[in-house]
Amino acid sequence: MRILGLLLVLLLGISGCSARQFYIDHGYVRLAAAPGRPAVAYFTLHGGPTDTTLVAVHSEFSLRTELHQSMTSGGMAAMKPLDQVALPAGGKVAFKPGGMHVMLFGLNPVIKPGKTMTLQFTFADGNRYDYDALVIAPGDPAPKF
Repeated sequence: MRILGLLLVLLLGISGCSARQFYIDHGYVRLAAAPGRPAVAYFTLHGGPTDTTLVAVHSEFSLRTELHQSMTSGGMAAMKPLDQVALPAGGKVAFKPGGMHVMLFGLNPVIKPGKTMTLQFTFADGNRYDYDALVIAPGDPAPKF
């Protein structure tokens, strides 16, 4: 009987933790193929219990970063900068090749494939989150997560 009561308490505790929490995963940085060109960061944002808005991604290893959206118009590939990206509560927003991504300009040459680099995500509500993204070489396939 005592064990049954303990199991009930544990189950109630676990069910109380079922609210979705914000997190970041599948993050990586692809180095530039040519010197002087920007590197690119990809990742997936998973929304927490409330809507939020991503306003910036920074790295101490980059002089400048920009949120971008890739698109095709009239058979031509193009990019446009984004001021912000909405992340709905419980939703998912993927930054991936051919879509949204972060351009990392002036990347410090100490950053090498196989290492990680910290990306800092800033949201409109002032919250900041750090994520250690894997660094890959220009021609390497995307990591399997």
